[in-house]
Amino acid sequence: MLLKKIGNNMNEILLNNGDQVLISYETPVACIKEGELYYTNKKWSQTTTKHINKWFKLKGWILSNPIHEDQSFFNNLIKGV
Repeated sequence: MLLKKIGNNMNEILLNNGDQVLISYETPVACIKEGELYYTNKKWSQTTTKHINKWFKLKGWILSNPIHEDQSFFNNLIKGV
């Protein structure tokens, strides 16, 4: 696992299996898992939404067809990390 600071209150976790997880403040809210783009369907703050959009843009992804998942999906990704 590797933690990388992206911006204020915005971090990325690179997991050993190659998955990438965006952490906004202290909450996992988006990921790239097995080449698929996911983000939470929970409504967080406007700033967290900006974090998600910025991260996807940095990664070269366009939010045209992301997969929405429950917040528990993201919580489970980093459980025990």
